[in-house]
Amino acid sequence: MAQAMLKPSLQGEIEANVEIKAPATKFYHMFAVRPQDLSKASLENLQGCRVQEGEMGRVGTLLTWNYVQDGKPKVAEERVEAVEPKNNMIKFRVLEGDLMKEFKSFLCTIQVTPKQGGAGGVVKWRFEYERIDENIAPPESLLQVCVKTAKEIDEMLLSNE
Repeated sequence: MAQAMLKPSLQGEIEANVEIKAPATKFYHMFAVRPQDLSKASLENLQGCRVQEGEMGRVGTLLTWNYVQDGKPKVAEERVEAVEPKNNMIKFRVLEGDLMKEFKSFLCTIQVTPKQGGAGGVVKWRFEYERIDENIAPPESLLQVCVKTAKEIDEMLLSNE
């Protein structure tokens, strides 16, 4: 009897949580309203962010990110897919750039949940993606860049208080 070969799924999602000491709303505000200031916190990982079209904090806004992954400069053009200020959540869909050489689709969600009864919170990074083929690894090294960047943004926000 012939057995069906199971193809590995090309779709996936990975996430990471990062505890922060800065207020959750301030951290969210950096991504939703002032992404151009993020490179001040993490120049090693983020060289810059430019608004190409639209207005930050609004769905449909187009951004270009310059970042470093695995020691190599990279570019991502993204559209803001969702903005929920009440939930400190923003979603970016990658449209063009280095990631699209390896992925058919890539959606990044950042949500910052405040800690109950205290300062700080938890930043949840979530990537939903579809790889172009099974030889492409899940984007774990990019997730590590985001975790490191979140810690550096937290330090910057705390030093500015």
